Amino acid sequence: MSGQVLDRVDHPPTGVREDPGGFDLAAPDGTRYRVDLTTGVFDPHNSLLADRLEGRRVVAFVSPTVDRLHGDRLRSYLEARTRPGQWTLHVIPTGELHKTLGAAEQVCAVAKADGLDRHGVMLAVGGGIVADVVGFAASIYARGVRYVKVNTTLVGQVDVGVGVKTGVNALQTKNMFGAYHPAHASLNDPAFLATLPHREIRCGLAEIVKMAVILDADLFGTLERHPDAFRRPGAGADAHGDLETYILRTSMRLMMEELCPNLQEHDLARLVDFGHTFSPVVETAGGHRLEHGEAVAVDMALSAHLARLLGLADQETCDRIVRLLRRIGLPVFDPATCTPELMTQALRASWQRRGRKLHLVVPTDIGKAAFVEELEDLPEDVLTAALRALASEGERHDA
Repeated sequence: MSGQVLDRVDHPPTGVREDPGGFDLAAPDGTRYRVDLTTGVFDPHNSLLADRLEGRRVVAFVSPTVDRLHGDRLRSYLEARTRPGQWTLHVIPTGELHKTLGAAEQVCAVAKADGLDRHGVMLAVGGGIVADVVGFAASIYARGVRYVKVNTTLVGQVDVGVGVKTGVNALQTKNMFGAYHPAHASLNDPAFLATLPHREIRCGLAEIVKMAVILDADLFGTLERHPDAFRRPGAGADAHGDLETYILRTSMRLMMEELCPNLQEHDLARLVDFGHTFSPVVETAGGHRLEHGEAVAVDMALSAHLARLLGLADQETCDRIVRLLRRIGLPVFDPATCTPELMTQALRASWQRRGRKLHLVVPTDIGKAAFVEELEDLPEDVLTAALRALASEGERHDA
């Protein structure tokens, strides 16, 4: 090799780049994908979805609600923009209780029966559960096929729709089985949000509050001024003016920027896990009585009180976080699951899942956060005191 000069390879820059149509992500591990924002995604004159499907065979999956609200338009779009006989559409059940390995296997069975080969595309249209189940099925079908997702919920657009994780619940554990399988395309049309019940909007706002608390004080302040975002009266069918556009795009960008350097979670200390330490047990132990976003809100309120009691955040920071969650209409305490025994169980489960480190994310200020790393750093009496504070707060508000 003496005297030989090797050509230098210029790798494209990594990071997240925003443009009027959405976001491009280029991760250090070489993963690249795009998240699109559009209007009228099922308008036959809008070529975006057809362009992403690239003329391939399509097996589409939708939830019952999406089928009722948007199924006719989706079928008309596929008829107009794909070749005859190149697509099929199926309705699959949703809800956490249907987010199972059996559900993913059924998606694969349907795809096989419809003749989907390794060059085909699975299309998921719906919220986070449809995207998770179909995405996981796509990751294992024939050792991996493309999938495209059209996200119709606020949680789907700001959280599930911008990442690469797929998964199903198993062994009494949320997302126990899963894969890192980036969607070939992730399409978001804010007009879908106008059809959502308020509970679904509140759950999406919980994930937005999460990003604001850990990363963006300005976004948090906007939510404090407009806790009725996406639910404002008189906003119209396309709802979302400058306020909602700012909230939506800021949340998506923050999430993608935070995920990008650590896309496959080689580092298990992740700020985006704020609200996701206690919430899995709140969900599962409660029989999924609370939606995911509601459990995340309970987790964030508890974590804010823990930060206060540990001296990591002041009273005002804690109060602002809990007050905003309440103003949005989210729960901050669940008597059935917020017991010292169950919350200690949640801490131990997270410690084990995260490589025997706690990595509990707690706010230190609005827009800033830190990690509590060891179980020993969170004494039992502090956890009990935080739960007691939230319980008494709940009683005052319920009175």
